[in-house]
Amino acid sequence: MAVCQPLPGLLVHADRGSQYTSDAFTTLLDRTQAIASLSRPGNPYDNALAESGWSTLKTELLPRGSCFADLEEARLELAEYLDHYYNTQRLHSALGYCTPLEIELHYLFNLP
Repeated sequence: MAVCQPLPGLLVHADRGSQYTSDAFTTLLDRTQAIASLSRPGNPYDNALAESGWSTLKTELLPRGSCFADLEEARLELAEYLDHYYNTQRLHSALGYCTPLEIELHYLFNLP
């Protein structure tokens, strides 16, 4: 499986949860030259787009009320969902009913 390294300046949208403000996460952001985009305290609407994405992922990947057996299953299922469905097959209305891969290829290589 190929892994793309994002360019410096990647925006990472998140709420102010402890996992996103931790030293480990901020160190990772610094190392990859990514930029944290955190919602303002007490304002959940700042992060509505990211929250919508998480909602879609949970709705499409997990049947209601279920969970993964362990961390390894979660990693495998997420990789399968993102790499083989969400980014390559699932049409997105916000992208003109294209896949994220189609948009990326168009952007990188000026493909039709």
